[in-house]
Amino acid sequence: MTLSSLSSTQRTAPQVSFVTDKVRTLIAQYLNVDPKQITDEVHFNDDLGLDWLDRLELMLLIEDEFPDIEISENDANQIELVGDLIRILRS
Repeated sequence: MTLSSLSSTQRTAPQVSFVTDKVRTLIAQYLNVDPKQITDEVHFNDDLGLDWLDRLELMLLIEDEFPDIEISENDANQIELVGDLIRILRS
């Protein structure tokens, strides 16, 4: 099978998985917890105990790690779950 025979979804899937894993790892490192605890359903405030300043620091850390990504204030205000953050980074 050649690369050209793969659909665009098949060609980008490993990159998406890599970004997702990297984001979860960054969050876990920031909080000093096991990365397996960072699932899409985890709530930043309720489950992880992050206040708005902690979330801002985390967003800046992610922007530093991924220079092509900029999280707008509007997006940052809508991020409540880890899955929300990952969906925004994918778009």
